[in-house]
Amino acid sequence: MPDQALSGVRVLDLTWHIAGPYCTKLFADFGADVIKIEKPGEGDPARNMGPFFNNDPHPEKSLLFLHLNTNKKSITLNLKTDTGKKIFRELVRDADLLVESFSPRVMPGLGLDYETLEKINPKLVMVSLSNFGQTGPYRDYKASELIINGMGGKFLDMGLPEREPQRGAANTYQYQAGNTAATAAMFGLYAAETDGIGQHIDVSIFELLNTSLDHWTTNLVAYQYNGQIQVVREAVVGLFPNGVVRCEDGFVYSFIFPGMAAWLNFGPMLEIPDLLQRFPDPFDVERRDELEALWVPFFFEHNKQELMEKAQAAGVSITAINTPKDVVEAPHFNDRNFFVDIEHPVTGKFKYPGAPFRTEEMPWKVRSPAPLLGQHNDEVYGTLGYSRKDMVQLREAGVI
Repeated sequence: MPDQALSGVRVLDLTWHIAGPYCTKLFADFGADVIKIEKPGEGDPARNMGPFFNNDPHPEKSLLFLHLNTNKKSITLNLKTDTGKKIFRELVRDADLLVESFSPRVMPGLGLDYETLEKINPKLVMVSLSNFGQTGPYRDYKASELIINGMGGKFLDMGLPEREPQRGAANTYQYQAGNTAATAAMFGLYAAETDGIGQHIDVSIFELLNTSLDHWTTNLVAYQYNGQIQVVREAVVGLFPNGVVRCEDGFVYSFIFPGMAAWLNFGPMLEIPDLLQRFPDPFDVERRDELEALWVPFFFEHNKQELMEKAQAAGVSITAINTPKDVVEAPHFNDRNFFVDIEHPVTGKFKYPGAPFRTEEMPWKVRSPAPLLGQHNDEVYGTLGYSRKDMVQLREAGVI
């Protein structure tokens, strides 16, 4: 039995920034041999994205890069050179999976499209993760979370009804795209294993936004049926407390939805068992001040953890709004040993987020920290038969 679920799987990682590296991180953390191929002298642009260790903008100190690239190997290779392309084709020969996140014209422009690579390795699974997909009129468009939100229509669904639309949280869809690409890659690897076939998998961040996100997807279906353009940015007027609420040591988020059970439970939480009798209509705006006089002092007298625990016990929808410090020190995470210590040669030992799910037989495991740029050149190129003298010549020629 293999040590980890994906032990023995070799992955070539031609991804950068967030979505692609998160996809390949999932493979690396569950045992795959992931070779991250970076541009000589520069590497993945995520190396230059903050936050940085000790606020020092250094390519080996990007905390984002360190998180996204655990358990991977790094080699440098210039794919714009003939020799670089030759070496890449040699790597493809023994690879199971290739994940790339360039714009759609890049790999064909380099002569490294799937039709070319499958002739070298017929069982190769290639996942192309891009903003808008490999085809279509938008395929060459640049994108960010802002653009994906707007063009996908999600903006219309967010924010306050009296204000302009708002974007979602930063990089949410990048991580979701990484998850989707990893799932698709596993489908491809399964087919390669069972049927002996390779394939090219096209993952579009723009499309996944409209296939898997809460009620916005339902709105799209509703329009198809009846032409209805539904905007769900509705405020619950007169229902208190609702939204972000200040408490003793910070904030909680409260949502007492319009149902009698919730209102019944809110009274006992406030230690006012007859709240329903005193305020039978939670939407009575004229009595807002009177109601706030009851719950505002209660919230100010308790910290966010206490309020959350009281709400859980009473069956009320209130949650603490935690800081990073609160999350890292949360007793639940620590009881489950979620955060793990990883020691990096430049930044030292720190806690990192751990396994996204648990499996006892073939577990998630930290084998190595995120690699230094080109750290594994000697190891990887050595297995291809390149000597130390060859490596010096390749470096002088700008190939690695």
